[in-house]
Amino acid sequence: MIPYVVRRLIQAVPVALVVVVIAFFLIHAAPGDPVLMLSGQHSPSPQYAEEIRRLYGLDQPLAFQLLRYLGRVVQGDFGQSISFSQPVLAVLASRLPPTLLLITTATLFSVIVGIALGTVAGYRPYSAIDGALSVGSVVAWSLPIFWLAQLLMLVFAVWLGWFPTGGFMSLREQYEGLWWGVDVARHLFLPALTIFLLRLAITGRLTRTSIVEVLRENYIRTARAKGVSEGRVLGVHALKNAVRPVVTATGTGFGTLIAGTVLTETVFSYPGLGRLTYDAILARDHPLLLGLFIVMSLFIVAVNLITDIVYGMLDPRTRTA
Repeated sequence: MIPYVVRRLIQAVPVALVVVVIAFFLIHAAPGDPVLMLSGQHSPSPQYAEEIRRLYGLDQPLAFQLLRYLGRVVQGDFGQSISFSQPVLAVLASRLPPTLLLITTATLFSVIVGIALGTVAGYRPYSAIDGALSVGSVVAWSLPIFWLAQLLMLVFAVWLGWFPTGGFMSLREQYEGLWWGVDVARHLFLPALTIFLLRLAITGRLTRTSIVEVLRENYIRTARAKGVSEGRVLGVHALKNAVRPVVTATGTGFGTLIAGTVLTETVFSYPGLGRLTYDAILARDHPLLLGLFIVMSLFIVAVNLITDIVYGMLDPRTRTA
């Protein structure tokens, strides 16, 4: 297992480097002049604009700017945010915990519920619960996430008044201890429910399909012929092998969620990386956008690496790949 992990770590290094380079060139190719934001003026004088370019190194060739930026990134310096007037890394560090809490909660519950429903549906294919899971998965997967978020807000926050419409915690009240956790959970419920329904559709259908295929394998017939109980056949022999595709889908889905929460966090005014991305685009905050893209991309690379390691532990045959 150790050589497999070392090999995956070595492969992740050039991937991370390519990600940083691509993100750098994409940001600089985007429309909009960062000088306008840096100057704070709609039409700065040519002399003032030239001075800003010289001060921030924007007058240098793009390749030189890339090398200089890579040197700063290696040292943990992502530059200064224009709109927040703070180091980019500090801004990202303040917004990362809410996003991690959101996607971890939604992913955890979607995996637990999805595997449970998918296992029951796969064990009894074409039953009522299988049909309900199939229809519900198609509906949940087809709904635009921003529309689903607004619908949940309308029903549970506006009409019923059970949950707040947005934010991370109450600003008018100062809760402490357990009540602070309850307040955060109330604000977390609706955005987490939005992502949960989307991930549940994927996990449930994937588990159901895997269970149906695994139950047809010869080793399952052999286990039944030896008198192994159905609970052990399903819970140990079948589920252990059927969960492998779910591990891959969950790992890749968790990685992409950190970059895919822009719409959900924007609808619910949730102060995470998704909402920060939206604000940075509106403000044309190039250093912050570049830092966001790099951190999100590196997070996806890291999660995929962890997924490969976990999959290698479940299936030793993949360690030679």
